[in-house]
Amino acid sequence: MRWLAKASAVAALVGQVLSQDPPTFPFPTSCSGVAAPRFAYTIDSGWQVTKIASGLRQPRTIIFDNAGHMLVLQATSGISVHTFGPDGCINSTKTLVQNSGLNHGLSLTPDGKTLYASSQTTVWSWTYDQAALTLTGQKTVVSGIGQGIHSTRTTVVSPKNPNLILVSVGAASNWDNPTIDPKVGRAIVKIFDASKAPSNGYSFNSQGTVLGYGLRNEVALAFDPNGHVWGSENSGDDFRRTVNGQSTDIHIDNPAEELNYLGDPEQPLANNWFGYPTCFTVWEPSNFRDNTALKTGSQFVVSPNSTFNDASCNGKAVPPRLSFPAHMAPITNAFDPAGTNLYVTFHGSWDRQPAQGYFVAEVPFQKNADGNYEPVAAADSKTGYKNIIGAQNPGSCNSPSLTMSSCWRLAGLSWDQAGERLFISSDNQAQGEIFVLKKK
Repeated sequence: MRWLAKASAVAALVGQVLSQDPPTFPFPTSCSGVAAPRFAYTIDSGWQVTKIASGLRQPRTIIFDNAGHMLVLQATSGISVHTFGPDGCINSTKTLVQNSGLNHGLSLTPDGKTLYASSQTTVWSWTYDQAALTLTGQKTVVSGIGQGIHSTRTTVVSPKNPNLILVSVGAASNWDNPTIDPKVGRAIVKIFDASKAPSNGYSFNSQGTVLGYGLRNEVALAFDPNGHVWGSENSGDDFRRTVNGQSTDIHIDNPAEELNYLGDPEQPLANNWFGYPTCFTVWEPSNFRDNTALKTGSQFVVSPNSTFNDASCNGKAVPPRLSFPAHMAPITNAFDPAGTNLYVTFHGSWDRQPAQGYFVAEVPFQKNADGNYEPVAAADSKTGYKNIIGAQNPGSCNSPSLTMSSCWRLAGLSWDQAGERLFISSDNQAQGEIFVLKKK
């Protein structure tokens, strides 16, 4: 009876904690001491926006703890935490850890007690104290990640099973042909059980479970309300289509960026090859005069032949559920709390004129009769999303490197704990900025 009484008391305490409403803050119309926006933008009439932070060093990823504090990974610098005052503006900033190797991945367990972050080669964890605003007990969770042109390592915690972390590694080059074999450990998303990590961490290539491979650079990962994973993929550059010895430049509008359904981390898909480095996705069908059957969302190969052609991809590679225009470079995915929309930041193109991207997309989702979520738009749609805020004149944006541009470079994206305010960052090295958005 004493054990039962204690168990009931613990259950009541847990229930009380879980039932607490997340912290809310007003939407600020301006924040004192924050520089004016560095780059011009336009915003949808149904939204409002205020810049709340400036002078950051490449703010790449934004998340929130359970007390409503904002954690920011500043690439090549470290992790900072920011608290809010009663006016909804930032009223304090503290560096949690300095590490010049940190460049993208940042995620908290649902209980807010364990923080994960990544460099190009390693994923670490810390014990996080949201009251003291401290990190302690650094541990290596995953190591030995290969290096290449895609250096970011998205790291996210499963909301259904907080022991599971997902780590995404992109291809080492535009054409990374060895990645047809998942054992290579690139162009892949893997799952690791952090509760069973060896003392020196998992070896990325030889351990963990494959969630999906053939994913050229699946930087943006998000969980829908069922805990299933949706990834946005940065596809290839400088493509030419070669048919019967005739080569045609198709790179302006192909291949499409992709929105992929990666499934449930606890029950990975039976077929989890998503096509790279063989099968790619059509955005503009008119570029493929040799195959008029292709449409937006179809799979194609760059050099079809008698052994393997466009149709060979069908049934072998998992096609995307939705496509985006070429070269827009999706960086972060985030669902609203109800799962009715997925939001995506597009960093913007570098190898296309006129340039495109540099905006936040809203992708309407629906819950089907079987309980699963998917985009409202059909897989062959070109209108399955809308721009809610973006560069004023994206066609003229010039981006000579990943963090240099004449426009903002949208990267981080996160809803606050109350699901009322949407935060976005620009990691342009000219000025790292954070903005808060809210629907009117």
